[in-house]
Amino acid sequence: MKKIDVRNAVGMKLCHDITEMRDGFKGPVFKRNTVIREEDIEHLLNIGKRHVFVWDDEISEIHEDDCARRMAAAVSSEGVRFEGPSEGKMLMFAETEGLFRADTELLKKINHVEDVTICSVPDHYPVRPGMKLASMRIVPLTTKEINILKVEELCRQKELFKILPYRRLKVGIVITGSEVYHGRIKDKFELVLRGKLSKYPADILGVTVCDDVLEMITASASAYLKKGADLLIFTGGMSVDPDDLTPTAIKSLGAEIIAYGMPAQPGNMTLVAYLGDVAVMGVPGAAIALPVTMTDVLLPQVFTGVKFTRDDLIGLGNGGLCQGCSVCHFPNCTFGRY
Repeated sequence: MKKIDVRNAVGMKLCHDITEMRDGFKGPVFKRNTVIREEDIEHLLNIGKRHVFVWDDEISEIHEDDCARRMAAAVSSEGVRFEGPSEGKMLMFAETEGLFRADTELLKKINHVEDVTICSVPDHYPVRPGMKLASMRIVPLTTKEINILKVEELCRQKELFKILPYRRLKVGIVITGSEVYHGRIKDKFELVLRGKLSKYPADILGVTVCDDVLEMITASASAYLKKGADLLIFTGGMSVDPDDLTPTAIKSLGAEIIAYGMPAQPGNMTLVAYLGDVAVMGVPGAAIALPVTMTDVLLPQVFTGVKFTRDDLIGLGNGGLCQGCSVCHFPNCTFGRY
């Protein structure tokens, strides 16, 4: 392409869209490949375009629209769709519900390529159909093809972005506490957990209230396992008091505890364990008092069936502090961005 005085551009083809902003409108008023006419000159000058870029066949470069299309093809995956290009950008949207995953190291490498920019929502972000996930474009109007070839090579046999779909899980809920079991106080956990699980494809097998008796807790959990539970949720008894038996009961079942206590608040005392392929969660009392805790952060990945590692949960320290906003905007916030 070459830059030329707009007064000398009559009869030439624009190599880019020209955007105008007026009275709340923003959009292209001259599209790429438009042949400039004499009557267009005043309009272009009125929107501040003293110079325009037109095609120069002697220079081998790729236009921003073509670059955006090729980048979209390179990063495409199941469960997404693209719109564009518009103003040089391709936008990626979710077509399915699930957990958005981004290869953040690969994304850094791609954005190191000259002229290339790709941005997205955070890794581990829960998404629903229609949600905007990523945008990609080059910075100038054109770039050398070698830059797009580098992006395509980096993405070859790799997935920059993907959506992990939620699986349907059978869930057993065990609520512990002598004060609840004996009717001294009314249980509040069941309603809270049913609300949280309603966001996912969960089949709740039942809710059992247990006394602070190890054998009763383990027997209740074992009953749900016999019914084919994929997820066991325990509430109550998650602190370090001598009478709090829930972690002991989970160990007694033979579960491997990945983390009991994690660098995140609220929900410091959350427990994550696995009994074979069955996920086990210990939910502390903060889930009753607060709208969002670590339970909300962890459930999306639990429903994908991808197991947590200890490193995953330790990584919660970066972004693990809830700001306690007067109006909760989770997950559109910093909390739980591991």
